[in-house]
Amino acid sequence: MYPPELVIPMEKELTDHGVEAVKTPEEVEKIIKSPGTVMVVVNSVCGCAAANARPGVILALEHENKPDRVITVFAGVDREATAKAREFMLPFPPSSPSIAIFKDGELVFMMERHHIEGASAHEIADVLKKAFDQLAASANTAQS
Repeated sequence: MYPPELVIPMEKELTDHGVEAVKTPEEVEKIIKSPGTVMVVVNSVCGCAAANARPGVILALEHENKPDRVITVFAGVDREATAKAREFMLPFPPSSPSIAIFKDGELVFMMERHHIEGASAHEIADVLKKAFDQLAASANTAQS
């Protein structure tokens, strides 16, 4: 377990921008299985990747299209909630940080740590915004 003084500001960076911190596996399952789109951010203390992942998520959430709900679990802290989220991310291996998007409980987008490492916050945000736009386009097509 990481010291709270290290983790709290990293979690707060996301929750201050409307991301919901989820602490139990039951909450994770209920939210992911709910109708609509859900983005799950697996937060991490990893400075090489998470330092840009969090700002990338925040920038992406300023976009006109975005998921209905955005939650975060913290790897190494919210162990059971993170494990439950990762069950839904299979067949992708555990990765922190990582960002997944679900539509009606089905995994439709996955950004693993190796996609995040070395990318700037703006590059991460651009990838997420494209995913948001694709989800919005598919929703509009389904409604037609």
